[in-house]
Amino acid sequence: MNNHEIDYKIFGDDMQYVQVELDPQETVVAEAGALMMMDDRIHMETIFGDGSKGGQNSGIMGKLLGAGKRLVTGESLFMTTFTNAGSGKRHVYFASPYPGKIIPMDLSQLNGKIICQKDAFLAAAKGVSVGVEFQKKIGVGFFGGEGFIMQKLEGDGMAFVHAGGAIHEKTLQPGEVLRVDTGCLVAMTSDVDYNIEMVGGVKTALFGGEGIFFATLKGPGKVWIQSLPFSRLASRVFAAAPISQGGGGQSKGEGGIGGLFDLFNR
Repeated sequence: MNNHEIDYKIFGDDMQYVQVELDPQETVVAEAGALMMMDDRIHMETIFGDGSKGGQNSGIMGKLLGAGKRLVTGESLFMTTFTNAGSGKRHVYFASPYPGKIIPMDLSQLNGKIICQKDAFLAAAKGVSVGVEFQKKIGVGFFGGEGFIMQKLEGDGMAFVHAGGAIHEKTLQPGEVLRVDTGCLVAMTSDVDYNIEMVGGVKTALFGGEGIFFATLKGPGKVWIQSLPFSRLASRVFAAAPISQGGGGQSKGEGGIGGLFDLFNR
């Protein structure tokens, strides 16, 4: 096994956090800003890239290429490692960035690779490679809700992925097809065939409210679907925000105390 072996517990319901237990000299790597808290004797270090074994042995050009790929997905050039520098077990905690669920994934049970949306990765055992998955089909590239660039997590250790709302995990049988809103796809195993199709019918496309394109996932393989993509949540928050604050909603008529203040501000 190339990855550090870590134990974990997930707490909470709609706003979850994960507790990672580290033995002496064990390390977990996480995205910047994911930390919630950590025990004493946990050594925190910012590294270039993901700190995976392949990246460390590939020289400076390999590290630059790996970090550059992370920029393509909108992530930082740097990640943070947390190492137990003490003599006993220590804990470090990572929190969800918005309401939803944390999905633990044992990559050794998932053929060593998971493809996920670009902002889903939360943390993983050191040794898990966080890279870029380029979709080869042109339709996915131009019309996919997540674009043709997605993240890939490779290795044989534990990884933690975050998604919005409730999570539906489904195992697709060979030849079985599932059609999904492009923003609701969280992750899939590497054997799932992924493509983009156009919604049939002009009226459905223009007035259905579900967008013009959806993803088709063809088995065999396993997929994870989220009920509340962050983009959908953000658009509703923006629509409800007062116009005076740069939102698209209204500042009056909500029936709250704010409405009383509006009366005096006229």
